[in-house]
Amino acid sequence: MVQLDFLKAIKTGERQDWLEVLQSAVSSQSSISHQPRKNNTNKSGYIELRGLKGRVYLSLMGTSFRLCKTDQDFNAGLAITVVDLTAACVKQVERKGFEITTPFKSFCFTVESEHEREEWIEGVQESIVETLCNYEVLEKVWFNKSNRKCADCQAPEPEWASINLCVVICKNCAGQHRSLGPGISKVRSMKLDSSIWTNELIELFLDVGNKNSNSFWQANLPPEDELCKQPSLEQRTSFIRRKYKKRKYKKVLEGLNTQEELNKALCAAVVLPDILQTMALVFSGADVMCATGDPEYSTPYLLAQKAGQRLQMEFLYHNKLSDFPKLEAVFDSSFSTDVPSFMDGFLYCSVNTGKATLDRKGRPDMVRRWCTMEGGFLSYYENEKNPTPIGRVDVSDVVSLAISNTENITETGPVFTFELYLRSQRVLVFGAETSDAHQDWTQAIAKCFVPPRADALLRQDGELIGRLHYKEGHDLYHWRMGWFALVGSELYFCSGDEDEEEGVLQLKRLQELTVSTHMEGDEKIQVLLMVESGRTVYIHGITKQDFALWHSSIQLAAGTDGMALGNQQMNKNDVPIIVDSCIAFVTQYGLCYEGIYQKNGDPVRVAQLLQEFTKNARVVKLRAQDHRLQDVTDTLKSFLSHSEDALLAKELYPFWISALDEQDENVRVQKYSSYIQSLPKVNRSTLGALLQHLYRIQRCSHINQMNTPKLACVFSSCLFQTEGHTTQETRVVEDLINNYIQLFSVNEEQVRQMEKENSFITRWKDTTFSPAGDLIFEVYLEKKEPEKCCLIKVSPSMRSDELAVSTLEMKGIEVKAQDLWTTFEVIENGEMERPLHYKEKVLEQVLEWSSLEDPSSAFLLIKKYSGSKMTDSNSDKLKDFIKGEQLKFKDGSSKLLLGNKFQDRYLVLQDKKLLLYKDIKSTKPEREAPLKSVKCYLGLRRKLKPTSSWGFTVYTEKQQWYFCCKGNDSQQDWVTSIIRVKHGADLWPRDLKQSASLPYNLSRGRTSTYSTAKTTAKHQREAKGKSVVSTSVEASNTQNQMTTDEGNQPDLMHKLASGEGTPCVSRLEMVIDDTLQSRRRPSLQQDPSALTQLSQKKVVLPSRGGQLPQNLINELSTVLNKTGRFPKEHN
Repeated sequence: MVQLDFLKAIKTGERQDWLEVLQSAVSSQSSISHQPRKNNTNKSGYIELRGLKGRVYLSLMGTSFRLCKTDQDFNAGLAITVVDLTAACVKQVERKGFEITTPFKSFCFTVESEHEREEWIEGVQESIVETLCNYEVLEKVWFNKSNRKCADCQAPEPEWASINLCVVICKNCAGQHRSLGPGISKVRSMKLDSSIWTNELIELFLDVGNKNSNSFWQANLPPEDELCKQPSLEQRTSFIRRKYKKRKYKKVLEGLNTQEELNKALCAAVVLPDILQTMALVFSGADVMCATGDPEYSTPYLLAQKAGQRLQMEFLYHNKLSDFPKLEAVFDSSFSTDVPSFMDGFLYCSVNTGKATLDRKGRPDMVRRWCTMEGGFLSYYENEKNPTPIGRVDVSDVVSLAISNTENITETGPVFTFELYLRSQRVLVFGAETSDAHQDWTQAIAKCFVPPRADALLRQDGELIGRLHYKEGHDLYHWRMGWFALVGSELYFCSGDEDEEEGVLQLKRLQELTVSTHMEGDEKIQVLLMVESGRTVYIHGITKQDFALWHSSIQLAAGTDGMALGNQQMNKNDVPIIVDSCIAFVTQYGLCYEGIYQKNGDPVRVAQLLQEFTKNARVVKLRAQDHRLQDVTDTLKSFLSHSEDALLAKELYPFWISALDEQDENVRVQKYSSYIQSLPKVNRSTLGALLQHLYRIQRCSHINQMNTPKLACVFSSCLFQTEGHTTQETRVVEDLINNYIQLFSVNEEQVRQMEKENSFITRWKDTTFSPAGDLIFEVYLEKKEPEKCCLIKVSPSMRSDELAVSTLEMKGIEVKAQDLWTTFEVIENGEMERPLHYKEKVLEQVLEWSSLEDPSSAFLLIKKYSGSKMTDSNSDKLKDFIKGEQLKFKDGSSKLLLGNKFQDRYLVLQDKKLLLYKDIKSTKPEREAPLKSVKCYLGLRRKLKPTSSWGFTVYTEKQQWYFCCKGNDSQQDWVTSIIRVKHGADLWPRDLKQSASLPYNLSRGRTSTYSTAKTTAKHQREAKGKSVVSTSVEASNTQNQMTTDEGNQPDLMHKLASGEGTPCVSRLEMVIDDTLQSRRRPSLQQDPSALTQLSQKKVVLPSRGGQLPQNLINELSTVLNKTGRFPKEHN
């Protein structure tokens, strides 16, 4: 209820009119909403208004502010007044007050603190700025989609831009760009500075865009250096300085090594329309005002004007005063031996000197002091005119000097810091404004407290130098004082004795790095143990602070630093531990694994394993019970593919390829050998270890089916770090594997040793990882009728064409070339069926029946595929295959959206994808599904009420698509085309019998369960020592969609051997052998009593390797109990 006391002063006649108007306004307001209104406010809160007793509620809203008595009035929409901020200004008055002046009235406010006053002033200024905004330029620049996100932090809808860098940035990043100076970044608002936004400048921003700009500025940006979402001020400032000022991630222009070459290339580029090339040259240091050699057109700008290149002119105009660093000779930044004994200058000093701070980040409490170093003392003063120091440090008391070579951000700005650790356990932090001053001070201090006998350490460009107690392997009884310098991943040390040489530890190659507590008299001390290549060194600090500093620094240096090969933790042979561990695991457990390196692991587990190796590779132990083979192989491939430097060195790529021009293999090998010698040491040793491993793999190709061409095809893209693989790259890698012995000078004894190891491993594998038992289950021929049923023994690797041939041979049916006999997977009680591609593994499909609503309704059927025919298509032709047709469509997962009816849609098969369009004229698909995750069935469920008798069902990873066709030909053609394109080959091999029967019986070293009809009777015998388990699967609630893509399937043999999975099949029978040797059994079709006899035997626990493990038998028994089928005890 609002009191309107001012009505008393109004005449009686007018009072009634005012009351009616105000009551009408209140009633209309309440009729709109009785809920508090959510206002889009910039800032709001209670505040004191001069001239009024009590506080009012002030709210900034867009381009105006609203005064209310209370926040309840504000939420109800009631205000004392609303003031437009157009043409207004704001200023600070007194200590805690500010004044808003409008053309009509001034308002003076008082707040509780200076900080709050600054927030209010900033908020009012933003509202005033908003009144001056022009959104026309903003909308035009945003037309380029990449300009809708900040070029640095990816914040949405950026409103600022750097007009010389051609990047669109957000408000927060714009502030950091200004700190770079106009010589690097000229920041302008796209809403306020409309006068500078000419049509040419807008066109330039549309043509370039943030995406193209970052293709130069972030060409070599490692993922770990990317700016995170909502970064802190320190992170944002540091990133922008590294990106633009230091140009740390910029694209490197090859072949331009001098300033003259850069300038010449710029003059040639400005006369062409390629603005991106001009940008790259200017940002790399080309002089925009360089001499062109043409007296009439003396600058690049005039050359561009002569050529009529408007955008080039616009870009050069805004960069005429840019000051990007020019190419300079590389200089040595190591410690100078000629260091001045006296120094003075301004440094930033830490006020809180009593605490040790080991994070080495910028401190907000650093103040600027005048410092001098003379006579072994570092003194600091209030200013350069004050004769009395406020603090002094005896440099001889310094035990460690920690140097930070990167900028640290403080409240006073960016500084380069260093820390002094003293005997008194104090830590002093200093900061220099420039890197040169920082280097001069650290050199002078180090020279002052490091004795002359340890001068060798000063020649190293280190980040930590100091003295520590240490003892080495040859004398572990006495502690000695030594001087240490940490340089990258190397730890140099010396005792200072003239007759003792300087030692060095390669921290990346440490075999052990541990901390322990020792007793020295009555005192407990912490000791750091380091072991590298048989050398053992113990160290402990003079103080607790400096020991903690050295421990953390050494631990960091010994860890993995980025993705470069040289920054990994190494073994003693300079091979990254991640590579060495993966190779050892695969050699031990994968030599006999069919298709090793071709089958994919789980991406989540692979990423986790990579993360564990990155965190600390020394503690990662690969074990068969904890890690899957496919995950380890993918980890190795992923590491090689994503390391910062390609194993074969990208700069040597043309040389590797050019070697293929030599027809003589010996000549090629000589060239390869010279290229290998030119590789960095880590690349060379890693390549040797990897090629030795691949050589081992291909020597067992008769078992694992991975010959040299297949291995080269897999690893060529990893070693060269190219997308996909080319024939030339594959040939190079194939040559390297085949000639590993010659390339790395492996002697005969080493070769014999490898062969012995391979022989031992493969023999051991035959025992441990042999199939756990074959499966027998029902297969129907042409129809699901009792007399058409066959019991077929299926191994885990049996393909669908092999199953078809075995079934036909058992029934005595001759296989003719023109008969397209196919294995069908039938589900939903026969309503849907799917022809299996001849390469698909039978058991892999059967095990997926557990995800069906009714697994018992599924079965296998062998029949001719009528309505289709063999084609002459090959894999190359199938890549370009396109098919499209208007069909009736229904989505089983969104009934409400489609009204539970079939609707017209246009389906396209292209680029190994199914694309669903609204109609033939649509340019963007409504949905798409990659074929690798698709299963396609002939037929539709009857309950869907299809519009025709011909249709097919597509199972994707998360849903089902149902299509009705116009006729049988269309139905058959769609299903056949999808399967052919998915597998890159026809449904059937050229010769079914030769493709399936011969490899299955001979080349794979297996025997069929049943012979043909003529030989079955001859070999009838009782099956002794075996038991048959008949299983049936209940309806499963599992919704995981499993694919048939061969590369993504887990190895079935490995699953059965390790007991990881339980076969969930319909009326499945498993035979468990008591002996390793395969035995023939009587035909169950000819002797039904044999089946009865076998089914009455109980499950027998295998007693030898190569048979079913106990955990899998237990799981099968559980399945039997659930389905109500109990094995009978054998009497």
